[in-house]
Amino acid sequence: MTNTPKPKPRKQTPSQPVSRDDAAVNNTQKPYKFVSFPQERPRLEHPAGHDKFDKNRLHGTLFLTLKVKTSLHISTGIVVPGNDVQIRVSLIKTMVQGIDKHLVIQGSSLKGCIRSVYEAITNSTLAVVTSRFRDKIPNERLPCRNKEQLCPASQVFGALDWQGLIEFNDVKCESIGFNTGFMPSLYRPRPEPGSAYFDARGKVAGRKFYYHTIRAIEKVQNQGIAVQQAAREYTFTTQLQFKNIKPEELGTLFIVLGQDSNYPIALKVGGGKPIGMGTMTVEVTQAKILQNFEDLRSHYSTYTPDKDHLLTGEALQTFIASQIKAAHSRLIQLPQLQQLAEVLHYPTDREPPEGMY
Repeated sequence: MTNTPKPKPRKQTPSQPVSRDDAAVNNTQKPYKFVSFPQERPRLEHPAGHDKFDKNRLHGTLFLTLKVKTSLHISTGIVVPGNDVQIRVSLIKTMVQGIDKHLVIQGSSLKGCIRSVYEAITNSTLAVVTSRFRDKIPNERLPCRNKEQLCPASQVFGALDWQGLIEFNDVKCESIGFNTGFMPSLYRPRPEPGSAYFDARGKVAGRKFYYHTIRAIEKVQNQGIAVQQAAREYTFTTQLQFKNIKPEELGTLFIVLGQDSNYPIALKVGGGKPIGMGTMTVEVTQAKILQNFEDLRSHYSTYTPDKDHLLTGEALQTFIASQIKAAHSRLIQLPQLQQLAEVLHYPTDREPPEGMY
């Protein structure tokens, strides 16, 4: 009788990575969570046009102040020698600076951040889907392709051949200069079959959002790269122009901006979200609201600003509250808002992840 040799244990090779959702490998708490899709299909409607102002809708401007709570970096995609920006590091990943040396957040970056939250708390489709995972997306959540029939988020923010109703300006830092930070190497997402990314049907589990943390992870074992960034408490300002918006749509926007005291959330902007970067709080400092033809006529028939329609202080807070009330009664998906508020709640006492995530 011969002895059959026992097979050797199979080694894990770099080409066969262990799933990030394997508790044996990752003992840390996930820095993200999925917000589920609503049960009902999105209700598609014909959007408001751009050819005229609708007297039954709202038009105007919001004046925003955004404050950095954890270090913020939005990459230009360009890495330069440190000497190019007068910093004593070998290489640094750059962030947009204006000609006046003020850091800038591109309006498109702010729009994408706000839209993703707006989509999650309304019964909307996804804005963008990669071809690789298209078959994993529920059909009713695929991006809108018919500009005559759009979901709630697409009506406001735009879709294929549809401009949308809100204009996002660039967001400018109030102070000159920047802080030099360090972004560690980030782990890539791993949406493999059987992971937390998919449900029992093999479809995506929902929309992915990263938690806020009390701080961002700094330099780890000399792995990563120096970055231009806005440090904690840097302040940015911008304006959002809107037209032909329903009260419930404006109210939903206010909720996304963290103006609902029952759901105090903050935005997550830029790169480094898994390691705690990019937390920003928003204050609506003023609002110019044009609600009827007389308001519009006086606004567009004079060269001097009309302060009669500028809301501040208590009047502004009363207006915001009324729009939020309309949003909760007509547009907000409460289960999804509650799930998202758990992730984006701010302030927080949550620590950033340690090790693999």
